[in-house]
Amino acid sequence: MSCRAKKPGSAACYRGYSRQITVVRLAALQALRCTKRPQTLSFRASVSRARPAPAKHKQPLLCRQLRDRNRGMRTRLGCLSHKSDSCSDFTAILLDKPNRALKRLSTEEASRWADSFDVLLSHKYGVAAFRAFLKTEFSEENLEFWLACEEFKKTRSTAKLASKAQRIFEEFIDVQAPREVNIDFQTREMTRRNIQEPSPSSFDQAQGKIHSLMEKDSYPRFLRSKMYTDLLSQTQRRLS
Repeated sequence: MSCRAKKPGSAACYRGYSRQITVVRLAALQALRCTKRPQTLSFRASVSRARPAPAKHKQPLLCRQLRDRNRGMRTRLGCLSHKSDSCSDFTAILLDKPNRALKRLSTEEASRWADSFDVLLSHKYGVAAFRAFLKTEFSEENLEFWLACEEFKKTRSTAKLASKAQRIFEEFIDVQAPREVNIDFQTREMTRRNIQEPSPSSFDQAQGKIHSLMEKDSYPRFLRSKMYTDLLSQTQRRLS
């Protein structure tokens, strides 16, 4: 029975209106849910379609340069990892091209290196070969220190003498120096006092000890090394 057939204002009529309102509200909510859901899905889909694909990571130029430089350094120092002492290692470290160096080096010159340690140090290629050998033994700082002292003695400017003396001391002699050479405490402290008023002879005592160490220890092993014997063989084959 409709509300019109009932007495207006009665409880039955009021309950009828309530049911109708409830039904209308439920229908409205259901319709609202049905209309919102596709909108939400379509919005998300549009956002995902509009979002650009992540770009591939481009390696910075500086990183690539450092990587290539490290790769080249590993290639140049590969002979040191297995402590090879072949003649090819010597020619690879020479400042000149290997073939040009071997062409300029005669068998007589290479043989004279065995006469004395000083003869070896007086020859450009002798120093290069001995440096390459010391690198295989991880003791090239001894020769580098000796050469730095020889260069230091040629300095004439007082100002440059002081700065060079300090640099040599900090690099080779001071405690925990980056390329510390093996000298005793007394020699180190005497050299420290000498560079307070530097002169061309400030490093004479330390240089003499390192010279003796190389002459008695490293130099005989160099003459017996495969590097030196291979070098002599190559120069002899070139002449034949």
